[in-house]
Amino acid sequence: MVKGINRQVLEIIEPGCDYFEKALFFVKPEYSSESDSKLRNQALKSIKSNSFVPKTRKQKVKSKVFYIVQLLSSAIAGSIITALIIK
Repeated sequence: MVKGINRQVLEIIEPGCDYFEKALFFVKPEYSSESDSKLRNQALKSIKSNSFVPKTRKQKVKSKVFYIVQLLSSAIAGSIITALIIK
């Protein structure tokens, strides 16, 4: 059984992401009297703050290499500091 629901829906076409062609926002009833421009600005702000772009394989490898180099440099620095303190 389908019930009739009266909701204001805001549709954003081309939200700025290559993966999606449009986004739908269901406006809460208490904010339905706000201006269209204010609702659209809030929707775009929400899209930008929540956007997630998956990393490519190259980016994943690069971040792992950076993490390993950072870990090794910290270990070497710790060893040098320990050696200097012991002497």
